Amino acid sequence: MKLSRSFKEYVANRFYNQFCDVASNYIEENLSSMDLRSGSVSNINAASVSDITVKSVSVDNLPDMAIAFDVILEVEVEVSECNRYNDYSDQCYPWLMLHCKGDLDCNLDDFSVISVSSFNKKRKLKSPLDDALVPYITKDKLDEAATAFLQRNYPEALRSPIAVEPTELVKRMGLSLEPKHITSDFSVFGQIFFCDCDTEYYDPETDKMVPISVKGKTIFFDPAAYFLSNLGSVNNTIIHECVHWDEHRKAFELERLYNINASQIKCEVIGGIRNNNVRTATDWMEWQANALTPRIQMPLINFKMKAAEVIKKYRAELHTFELIDVMEPVIQELSVFYGVSKCAAKIRMVDVGYDEAIGAFNYIDGHYIRPYVFKKNAITKKQTYAISQVDAIIQGIIPSQFSSDLQSGKYQFIESHYCFNSPKYITSDPNGNPCLTEYARLHIDECCVIFDLSLKSTNKYGEAFYTECALYRDANSNVIFEAHYSNDNKESKNQAEQFAAYKNDVLGVLKSLPESFPMALKKVVEWSDMTEEDITWEADMSTRQLQRLLNDDEQNPQLDTVVLLCLAMKLPPLISSALIKKSGNSFKANDREFTLQMLLNGYYTHSLEECNKILLDQHLLPLGKTARGQLKEHS
Repeated sequence: MKLSRSFKEYVANRFYNQFCDVASNYIEENLSSMDLRSGSVSNINAASVSDITVKSVSVDNLPDMAIAFDVILEVEVEVSECNRYNDYSDQCYPWLMLHCKGDLDCNLDDFSVISVSSFNKKRKLKSPLDDALVPYITKDKLDEAATAFLQRNYPEALRSPIAVEPTELVKRMGLSLEPKHITSDFSVFGQIFFCDCDTEYYDPETDKMVPISVKGKTIFFDPAAYFLSNLGSVNNTIIHECVHWDEHRKAFELERLYNINASQIKCEVIGGIRNNNVRTATDWMEWQANALTPRIQMPLINFKMKAAEVIKKYRAELHTFELIDVMEPVIQELSVFYGVSKCAAKIRMVDVGYDEAIGAFNYIDGHYIRPYVFKKNAITKKQTYAISQVDAIIQGIIPSQFSSDLQSGKYQFIESHYCFNSPKYITSDPNGNPCLTEYARLHIDECCVIFDLSLKSTNKYGEAFYTECALYRDANSNVIFEAHYSNDNKESKNQAEQFAAYKNDVLGVLKSLPESFPMALKKVVEWSDMTEEDITWEADMSTRQLQRLLNDDEQNPQLDTVVLLCLAMKLPPLISSALIKKSGNSFKANDREFTLQMLLNGYYTHSLEECNKILLDQHLLPLGKTARGQLKEHS
């Protein structure tokens, strides 16, 4: 059910006659003191109301289901001056403010006007509701609203760090809880019933929707449809529905004033604000429930206390003061303590000021990314330093300054980051695979490229969770992003000096390369400081084949052979390009050779196994006889 009713329209229609009577009485009683102005009537001695227009209604939230609301009326008044000499008339349009009250529990049947005055300016309301009777809760007031919720329903969670037990919360709020398969496709994770009604649920045994009568104040939750999977759990779902009951009953009762058959709110997996510019009351209600739930589960002050306690514990246990080195066990323990997902605990850590949490528990292409740190405000919530292999391929090939930098060997794709090519930032792990140095991992903003993220495919997920999903990608995330090189990237003076030295070395090799491929290959082998045995091992070819290439016994070497040699020697892109050209080969416009170019431009320091994984992930033929033999065995 989509709620988007107008309280202003409702009261304007229902209470039109009462508003007219109140306006008439007020003008009659206060005619002499009112500042009614007319161009044709100088001495007004009679006035009558001919029409009214409700200009605005401002609603203040009161306890239970009561509301107070200020109605601004524009009153059309017929004024006249009648004496034995003149009989003039005109229209005036004064504005009045009516301060009213009513209770939605009795459908506003107890409506009354408390006071009337000439309009001067709107009063400041203590707890305003919008025109759909949804609370105004801005992002900076979310923790305040969560605290108020706990004060009403679970005050001990504000006194010391404890977990909010969902079933106990449900009991205290006078609600009841029923696990149900709400839909067959798990598209609805929770459902709150505000009044008695007939509904249905999905029975997996019969694969049919089954009718059922439900009492008001009942919550259905589907334990098989965890809220957004990576952003919550059953606990999150139950508290989410409790927020709807606590914060949104008045919006629901407004719907019932229009539609007596309204009975429930369903919370879909796409929950949140959708990808359009029209935001309904339901969108805002979902946003509020989504945003308030983790803040209720992890209240600001006590969460900070607990986080500080756990950080201190792991610093002592792991003998380190670096926050990034303890962040993952801290997040894990907070997740268990509060009964929330690791991702929810991580997001909350960032909320309360621990930016180091952003670089923890990230998964890209299904692989774990080692934790990394960057300076506060180095990037926005729609930017990242870590991108997927597909995005790395695309960004490395699209003609741009960045792709030119890759071809010149300025960056390498390491651990899902495009990192500046320097021994200060790039090293090898015990298996010889390239990895970030500890310094690079702790100063990612100094050495890695920034990418802007845009939502590519929501897979049923709304854009409400754009920023959460962008920076907090876990192993189960189904949200797909597209990365683009950011204009916010800046080169430091130190990097420019290091790259100049690197470039001079590479250019020196290029200038000294002989024209013939065998002689050029010999020169490159010498420059690589690798033995022939090492090269052939890395390239998955025989030493005899390499010797034939060096002695010009093998005419017209295949492109794959030359690419294998370039990857085996981890040649800078410019040298690879020159060697391929001297071999008489060139890249054709097809998916595989497009990807081979990317590997040579940005992935050339990785092992053949890692390069082949990228090819296989793109459903392309791998390099080397061993990989191809394995592929045949499995086909």
